[in-house]
Amino acid sequence: MNNSRLVYSTETGRMCPDCGKPKAKCSCQKKKKGKEAPQPFPQDGVVRIRREVKGRKGKTAIAIFGLPLEGQDLKDFAKYLKQKCGSGGSVKDGVIIIQGDHRETAAEAIKEKGYKVKLAGG
Repeated sequence: MNNSRLVYSTETGRMCPDCGKPKAKCSCQKKKKGKEAPQPFPQDGVVRIRREVKGRKGKTAIAIFGLPLEGQDLKDFAKYLKQKCGSGGSVKDGVIIIQGDHRETAAEAIKEKGYKVKLAGG
């Protein structure tokens, strides 16, 4: 087995493992950076409410995503929804998670605020 792949050189510095060129002159890393990461949920202006059980030890929760809010506005909206549903919840990565199956209640509360709502999942 030949383990002579050059990783670092005192003359050129770090080497790219894919093309073998110095990192500063590497063209394959620039191609990888050009690709954008896919969005975790569609940004089409429709708020989706999905029922989830997986990863929650059998407990049901709803995930609300697609809201055009960020930061404190999203947290305030989550607080409003938790009060309407009478349940706990949290905000993680731009998704509002509410404990229990309150899809209809949450959908009505979101419609009251003027957003277009779609129930997703079973």
